[in-house]
Parts: sequence; C-alpha cells; structure tokens
Amino acid sequence: MITDLGHVALATHDLKRSLEFYALLGIHEAFRLHHADGQLMLAYLHVGGDRFIEVFPGGPTPDPTRKGSFMHLCLLSDDLHGMVETLRAKGVPIDREPQIGLDHNWQAWIKDPDGNAIELMQLSEDSPQKKVARGVGVQ
Repeated sequence: MITDLGHVALATHDLKRSLEFYALLGIHEAFRLHHADGQLMLAYLHVGGDRFIEVFPGGPTPDPTRKGSFMHLCLLSDDLHGMVETLRAKGVPIDREPQIGLDHNWQAWIKDPDGNAIELMQLSEDSPQKKVARGVGVQ
C-alpha cells in the first residue's frame, strides 16, 4: 500500500541556479549523495516532513519547446517487498527488484502505462530522509 509521496526527481542543467530558485520558495538543500568516486550524484531538497525533491546535475540545456526534466516519481510504502509481490501477482513488470540504495532505503522500480519511471521506496530509520524529517540534520 502506498503511504505518501516520497520525492520527485528532476535533472538540472545548472545545479546552483536550481538550488537558488527552490530556496526562493522556501525549499532548501538538506543533503547530497555522491558516487563511489566522490562525484556528486544528486542534491536532496527538503519540502517538509519526509517529502523531498531530488535534483540531479548534468541535465540538458533548458529548451522552451521541451516540457521539463522530469526523471521519476517516488511513492513511499511501509511494506516494499509485499507491495512488489502484490504488483507482480497482478502482472505489473518489476523493472528493478528491491535493493538498498545509497540512502539506506529499500527501493524497487516500475513504470506506469506511459513509461514514466516510478520508484517505490521504504524509508529506513537511519536514512538521511528520516533524520531530516526528525530535525536531526545530515552531515
């Protein structure tokens, strides 16, 4: 069962400019995740509670004829493995089986009928999202 919206992921051409824009809306950077080689993977912006916007650097140059840089929708579940099995039983293809992500959360991936990527996520207690939501902060 879906319990909440976890995050929306966007690709950005200019990370600094995007961070400044969202800060104008009162949405600020909470933490960053890096690849094993130390290169920035994404910045998490805290919307409120345990809801976030992921901003990935390296997006395309803005183009007024294109609709944006949507990457995926994340939906939270309190029983990710059970949800995956239920979806599988209903004939929904599982694109990526449950695994632990860099943020210590369980995640699996599916697509909607239009091919839009949907990340299904179960937050762990030691994830940076939970820490920020509890007001602990992340270093």
